[in-house]
Amino acid sequence: MRICVIFNPAARGNKARHFRRWLAGIATECTLKPTACAGDARRLAAETVGNFELIVAAGGDGTVNEVLNGIGDAPDGFARATLGVLPLGTVNVFATELKIPAPIAAAWEVLQRGRELKIDLPRVEFSANGKAEHRYFVQLAGAGLDARAIELVSWQLKKRMGPLAYVVAGLQALAERQPHITVRGDHQEITGELVLLGNGKLYGGKFELFPAADYTNGVLEVCVVPRVNLWTLLRGAPGFLLRQKLPEKMVRRLSAGKLALTSAKPAAFELDGEWVGSLPATFSVEPKKLRIIVP
Repeated sequence: MRICVIFNPAARGNKARHFRRWLAGIATECTLKPTACAGDARRLAAETVGNFELIVAAGGDGTVNEVLNGIGDAPDGFARATLGVLPLGTVNVFATELKIPAPIAAAWEVLQRGRELKIDLPRVEFSANGKAEHRYFVQLAGAGLDARAIELVSWQLKKRMGPLAYVVAGLQALAERQPHITVRGDHQEITGELVLLGNGKLYGGKFELFPAADYTNGVLEVCVVPRVNLWTLLRGAPGFLLRQKLPEKMVRRLSAGKLALTSAKPAAFELDGEWVGSLPATFSVEPKKLRIIVP
């Protein structure tokens, strides 16, 4: 199998430094494509489809999302290429749920000897600068406080504090006035100030926010928090941190294969932990369209 590894040579952190030292050892087993700027991973992935059967995203969930969308940009990209992951990011939610090991050598072994799994591929359609856009995502999406917090996270804060950077940014976003977001899907409607959509079960690391989620059931799981304020945070945080789940009495849920998210006031949304744009947006699922290598 011809393998291409897309990575950021300028990435910082211990994992990235170790990966760069390790690159020489795999150079004869694959083709290495370093990125030169933001968004480059998507371009490289699109250009690579057709020349390689396995395209590997070496990075965090944001890099995985870029490579995923690059494959989608190529004609019949998802039929022609399989996605692989070398988890080098801060959180690596997607790799964690798929049980792809964190050590680079072990993850590389999975890519060479693992099995192919077909999973659902969520897609979002929205408008940016007056132009219709679409993006794919693989693990989760969020609108409201979640996306605003991600928008506020700086690289310096992320490097210094790791996952806690999102907690700090979340507190900053919490001080702002929260937009009311309406979710419509499968003849159901819910309104809240934080909306999270899961293709997989996990959010933010090992927090099981979507217990009913399944990568192969053709629907997205939706978790809505009606009110988001300091009191909500204080009431829900102990259970969230100790049991790694949100108290069910604090949330409302629905599942659907197609969802519309709207807000009367500006509301940001994110995909796989990366800020993307503003609502309104329509989410849908393409069943078992993405091929991924797993243990």
